[in-house]
Amino acid sequence: IFSKMEQSNRLYEWLNTAGLAQYYPNFVKEGIDENNFTQLSIQDYSKFKITQLPDRKKLFTLISVLKQERQSRETTPLDRANPYMPYHDRSARPAAPATAAPPQQSAPQVPLYQAPIMAPPTAPSPAYAGLKRIRVVVRKRPLNRKEISKQQADIVTIDSDDTISIHEPKIKVDLTKYVERHRFRFDQVFDQDVGNEQIYRCTSYPLVESIFRGGKATCFAYGQTGSGKTYTMMGKGGDSVGMYALAGQDIFNMLRSPQYSHLHATVSFFEIYGGKLFDLLDGRKKLQALEDAHQNVCIAGLKEVDVDNTETLLALIDVGNRARSTGSTGANADSSRSHAILQICLKNMSGKPSGKFSFIDLAGSERAADTSDNNRQTRMEGAEINKSLLALKECIRALDLQHAHLPFRGSKLTMVLKDSFVGDARTVMIANVSPNSGSSENTL
Repeated sequence: IFSKMEQSNRLYEWLNTAGLAQYYPNFVKEGIDENNFTQLSIQDYSKFKITQLPDRKKLFTLISVLKQERQSRETTPLDRANPYMPYHDRSARPAAPATAAPPQQSAPQVPLYQAPIMAPPTAPSPAYAGLKRIRVVVRKRPLNRKEISKQQADIVTIDSDDTISIHEPKIKVDLTKYVERHRFRFDQVFDQDVGNEQIYRCTSYPLVESIFRGGKATCFAYGQTGSGKTYTMMGKGGDSVGMYALAGQDIFNMLRSPQYSHLHATVSFFEIYGGKLFDLLDGRKKLQALEDAHQNVCIAGLKEVDVDNTETLLALIDVGNRARSTGSTGANADSSRSHAILQICLKNMSGKPSGKFSFIDLAGSERAADTSDNNRQTRMEGAEINKSLLALKECIRALDLQHAHLPFRGSKLTMVLKDSFVGDARTVMIANVSPNSGSSENTL
């Protein structure tokens, strides 16, 4: 009985932290406790009468954070009642009533969505040491106006928090139409209603602290042309920001703490176009990627700018994006034709690197059939893009299988990102997928 009461107490505190305490009786009524709470999928939310989109987003974020905490292999105890707080003795915590009625709170709790992106700067928590070296998540975008006007169907469904299905339209030999279902499992799957901030919390946010321990963190945005990669990284301006600004905000907040007063941040922004490197902050100056005597890859001539606030960071990114190579393809009228790499590097007083966070907005992957109507230059660009993406896939495969040899020299992209795959490095790949029926082959 005590165990059930304790689990009920933890469940209530989780929901209360996320601003969902009013739904506590519904969870108790359905027999949900600490053990099976994180197994809930998006389709289960309606059982607990959670129909409002803001509340569904809060619940999705809460479950995602709890799942990450459970996957951590760190032996340091964490407070399971509130995964965002350090461990405290539970003996001083009052027991929750055995009935379904939630206990009265003497002081209002701050809802999860109102809390800061990162807690006040403290010493890096060792809880993140148990994170997987590489995680792959999938993000589904909504149908756009062009696809809706063409009456294209939404063929992508989210089955659970880590499972996605693609319903591919096909035609038999006798011209009978049918749909073939393909199911895939990833570390995490995000529906079209999930915003950039929630995705940041579940993907890049846990990696920010690692660079203050001298580690390397990398965030990729991958997908076909027009699937939402640049939106994921940049947002669309105003209140909608992307991974760049959210991570920069947390990094600069931590740098303002006394314990990191010996560190400062520099930003570099360059692109890889046609197998060549160009500095986006220095008038597209051509760069060289060279290896030193210790086989460390250095980019000769790369401009680095000291940055201490998010506004300056976004201004530099805007300058770089205006210089980035774009073009029109059969799949997108304004397609990114290069891999854009933004690096936020932490350095000590002597200028020695202490940690680095790299954000890579990959060029859109395309099939040869999608570029058949374009000129020779566009087709050559597509071939070079696909070659580099194939080399990146092989590096990630070798890393996941823990091979002794990693094929870094397969392309300029993997050569430049060599230090993102070795040593104390953590990587997250955000795969963006288009849900329209016309993109089924690309999505698969």
